[in-house]
Amino acid sequence: MTNPFHALGFRLLNATLDGESAQAENPLRLSRRGFLLCAASLSSCSAAPSLTTQTAGLLKTPYNSNYRTPSFQGPIPRNPDMAFSSNFSNNAGITFTRVMVSGKYVAMTFDDGPHPQNTPRLLDILRVRNIKATFYLIGQSVDLYPQVVRRTVAEGHEIGNHTHSHRLLSKSSDSEIRMELSRCRDAIARASGVQPRTMRPPYGGLLQRQREMIHNEFGYPTILWSVDPFDWKRPGSSVVTSRILHGTTAGSIILSHDLHASTVDAMPATLDGLLRNGFQFVTVSQLLAMKTDAATVQAAVTTDHS
Repeated sequence: MTNPFHALGFRLLNATLDGESAQAENPLRLSRRGFLLCAASLSSCSAAPSLTTQTAGLLKTPYNSNYRTPSFQGPIPRNPDMAFSSNFSNNAGITFTRVMVSGKYVAMTFDDGPHPQNTPRLLDILRVRNIKATFYLIGQSVDLYPQVVRRTVAEGHEIGNHTHSHRLLSKSSDSEIRMELSRCRDAIARASGVQPRTMRPPYGGLLQRQREMIHNEFGYPTILWSVDPFDWKRPGSSVVTSRILHGTTAGSIILSHDLHASTVDAMPATLDGLLRNGFQFVTVSQLLAMKTDAATVQAAVTTDHS
């Protein structure tokens, strides 16, 4: 039986994340009576079994060949089938906001999931367009919705580490940072059987010294972004689409949040517009593996215009 307080747990977490801001405009308040009822339910014998009990050891996630995407109206462009390597060098770099590449390749990234409704809807949108994205997940949400993580991995998307509780790492101690990343990594491994290879700090807040420590100890490059539609401000789906279409260039890492329904609403027009503009989508790891130097990029541009 599904624990009804899991939904409440997500609402409490969502209240702390809303707007990628340290303060939400309308924080959720739980009454004393509500807190006692919640605690009683979570401790009762009728509560759902713990994730640890259900997932003792790593789960293997086979490809779900029976899944079919709901039909969409009208012609939909598709990302081409590509078999690029995702084995980037550990010496490729410590921090990336974009990657220098010799083609019109971009990485679409989604933060703060998984979300029980928005993420599956986004996966439908991506699948019909043959697009693989990178999802930076919060460990607490992974523990609440492991089935969404399993589907994300099964459909070929990449998973990144976005900490366990979405705290500002630049104000955290080294031991707190290690705990945040380790707990998120372990939650992802329990849910899906995969290990994240990159990380994104909440709010983009991470000191250079901390980035170097994380790279040395976890092997994670810090992935920031070059295109930010400020979708956490919820400006409307058409504004999100316009900002991404106007800001994207070859090698861009595009930031967005599947935590917000309005962002998912914006994705069909956004993705279709980028595809029609000649961009091709790869995961962050694939983009890092494509990294080249300025001379190679200039040679490719010259050849294209000769």
